[in-house]
Amino acid sequence: MKKYIWITTQFEGFHFWTDAPDEVKYLRDNHRHIFHVKIYVDIKHNDREIEFHMFKKEINTFLKTWPKNLKGTSCEMMADQINEYIDSKYPGRNVSIEVSEDKECGAFMEYENKI
Repeated sequence: MKKYIWITTQFEGFHFWTDAPDEVKYLRDNHRHIFHVKIYVDIKHNDREIEFHMFKKEINTFLKTWPKNLKGTSCEMMADQINEYIDSKYPGRNVSIEVSEDKECGAFMEYENKI
């Protein structure tokens, strides 16, 4: 059986995509989003091995270290950075991370973090 805890959070940020195709060339300009994040982290037992209120607070503290202007950072890159942080604090966990722009479009990444 696989067991996970999950949290959601959000933050405001600005970014752009330098190589956006002409059809969506407006994405080349710096623009604002509310980025929504959902994180699943595997757990070993059912007694709040990772307490999810504390985990959410920890992730929010980490996200506050990010600059408001994320420049060319994509949703996929943001998920990678969040996963690196989680793996440094909770090594060897399987993690799934979803990062979306305004809850409309985004990326879903699954990580097998093996020690």
